[in-house]
Amino acid sequence: MMQNRTHTCGELRLEHAGQNVRLVGWMENVREVGGQLVFVVLRDFYGTTQLVTEDAALIAALKALNKESTIAAEGVVRERSSKNPKLPTGDIEIELSRVEVLGRCSHNELPFEINRSRDADESARLKYRYLDLRNPAVKRNILLRCNVIAALRQAMLEQGFLEITTPILTASSPEGARDYLVPARKHPGKFYALPQAPQQFKQLLMTAGFDRYFQIAPCFRDEDARGDRSPGEFYQLDMEMAFATQEDVFAVCEQVLPPIFAKYGKYSVASQPPFRRIPYLEALETYGTDKPDLRIDLRAFDVTALFAGTEFGPFQNQPVKAVPISGCALTRKQIDKLLADCEVQSGAKGYWFKVDETGALAGGIAKFVDKAAAEKLLPLAPNTLVVLAAGNLAVKMSGVMIKTFGAACEGHMDREQYAFCWITDFPMYEIGEESGELEFCHNPFSMPKGGLETLLKAERGEIDPLTIMADQYDIVCNGVELSSGAVRNHDPEIMVKAFELVRLGEDDVKAKFPAMYNAFTYGAPPHAGVAPGVDRMVMLLAGEDSIREIIPFPMNKNAQDVMMGAPGAVTQKQLDELHIAVTAMEEDG
Repeated sequence: MMQNRTHTCGELRLEHAGQNVRLVGWMENVREVGGQLVFVVLRDFYGTTQLVTEDAALIAALKALNKESTIAAEGVVRERSSKNPKLPTGDIEIELSRVEVLGRCSHNELPFEINRSRDADESARLKYRYLDLRNPAVKRNILLRCNVIAALRQAMLEQGFLEITTPILTASSPEGARDYLVPARKHPGKFYALPQAPQQFKQLLMTAGFDRYFQIAPCFRDEDARGDRSPGEFYQLDMEMAFATQEDVFAVCEQVLPPIFAKYGKYSVASQPPFRRIPYLEALETYGTDKPDLRIDLRAFDVTALFAGTEFGPFQNQPVKAVPISGCALTRKQIDKLLADCEVQSGAKGYWFKVDETGALAGGIAKFVDKAAAEKLLPLAPNTLVVLAAGNLAVKMSGVMIKTFGAACEGHMDREQYAFCWITDFPMYEIGEESGELEFCHNPFSMPKGGLETLLKAERGEIDPLTIMADQYDIVCNGVELSSGAVRNHDPEIMVKAFELVRLGEDDVKAKFPAMYNAFTYGAPPHAGVAPGVDRMVMLLAGEDSIREIIPFPMNKNAQDVMMGAPGAVTQKQLDELHIAVTAMEEDG
């Protein structure tokens, strides 16, 4: 066996000419010229190298192999007569003296062409992910992920954080998503849960006296897939700081993230500290979303007063939002198409009018608009397009219109950067869509602004609990939420009162969060943290639209691993050992 290589397939240059070398890798392509000359492209993890031979026995051996077989090749480096400037190894080739088959590919046809696997159907790519990952373009995303994780880890260590791993098997906890449950063989009828996040454990580490904690943490949530969310599991840069405030967390993130984004990202420019801070309610009012893309310079305006008493039916007695877009040269057909796209995304109806080059209003709903009144509410220079929406979904629609028209209208989006911001001051509570009752809006472990006194005022009916804000914050980059964080509620009395407002008493808190409640009764430090999503960060850095492109072995949209056949059936013996009875089974659709 001659598997030990002297060089990789991306290493050889002209200065190696005349050397006898051994390479190993996958046989990417075989090209025969005139029946007496064969060229082979050999690929390994590091690149490709061209092999050539006129030896009849070697030609026969190579032609007998299917593409993607692994071989060891020995020969002398020589200068190519026809160079390929697109390849790092394009100045040389290997004149073969020996070939050995290391792993034979027994398939005449591959599921897809390796170097064009990204053009293949996603189900085929996921089923044959090990082939998909041979594509250098796909592999680059995984290499990027490795480098980013290493850089994050190094940056956190330099900031004085300790890397501590927390349990994967834990107790089920009501944290906002469905748990993945694991039956406990030794405890019939009881279950572990895979952690939705290390939330409770990292807070317990703070009470245990560890000042700064982090880990690249796996999290498990049984939720549906979308472009920026993978079903099943994901990873986050989880961190927590004792005796810390919101400002301390912000300072760490603003030191750690921009250099990594500037170094590894598709764009070399990233926001520098301090990041812009936008209160949650202001973000909704101005950008129509709590995930604004600050690369876009468009804003939403409340123009409800402009349409008071209007004859235009859809705007009568409705809140109205408008987004003015200066210098917009879109045609009526283009405007209607973009608005239709916005309507699909938001569920609201969109309308428009223009200010023409003379300054007159024209098109769309212009006849229902009072120009003088509109100029008091909107910047209306000539050649300005104004898109509008009304009703309960007007805010959401305005956000979608900003994103859609900002990208479509020239001059309103600076694409070549990573624009960070903090969204702050989230509501502590909301009215649940299903229950119709007061519920936690986000993280129930967050500290309410004003502490216990604010909660007591709500309990006494002196203030509306929906007006209580929490010390919660999100990091947003280019319109993508990277993480949520908060100053934590470390006081048992405040914790109990916060849960009482959502109809859970002290006994419920002790039962649902026994370790954390008890730990806090032993003197807990004020603490705060955040957890930027690693998968989403790498997706942004790679310039990908789907998070599955940067995960080595992703599930499909139905939370299935079609390569491994998961989830799959188990034997009756396994079920009996776990004291589980399957009462009904549905065939996979």
